[in-house]
Amino acid sequence: MASLGHIARESSDIKRLAEFYKEVFGFEEIESPDFGDLKVIWLNLPGAFAMHIIQRNPSTNLPEGPYSATSAVRDPSHLPMGHHICFSVPNFDSFLHSLKEKRIETFQKSLPDGKVKQVFFFDPDGNGLEVASRS
Repeated sequence: MASLGHIARESSDIKRLAEFYKEVFGFEEIESPDFGDLKVIWLNLPGAFAMHIIQRNPSTNLPEGPYSATSAVRDPSHLPMGHHICFSVPNFDSFLHSLKEKRIETFQKSLPDGKVKQVFFFDPDGNGLEVASRS
């Protein structure tokens, strides 16, 4: 059976992105290998999975994500049907309150049966995120 090992995100500011995931989701910084010129920060979400944040190399021509942080259009209401990573939390209302305290723009909805609440937003690099209540 397969399991999720890690997610990798490129960033032009790996420290800023790492701090966001540590503050918002509780990731912990773990030891990462020395790749020489390639700068990385490895994070772990205990009991879940790891995230590797990699210094962006513009020469690779890889897309940064569905929306870039410098784009004039950063509307989280587009995320339910777009690229995003979903986390689930035990206390959805408390998590939502923490996003509001951080002044993070969000879009909220629920699954059609109303049993699972969802909030969509962007990380500082414009990567789409969802947090869902545990049913």
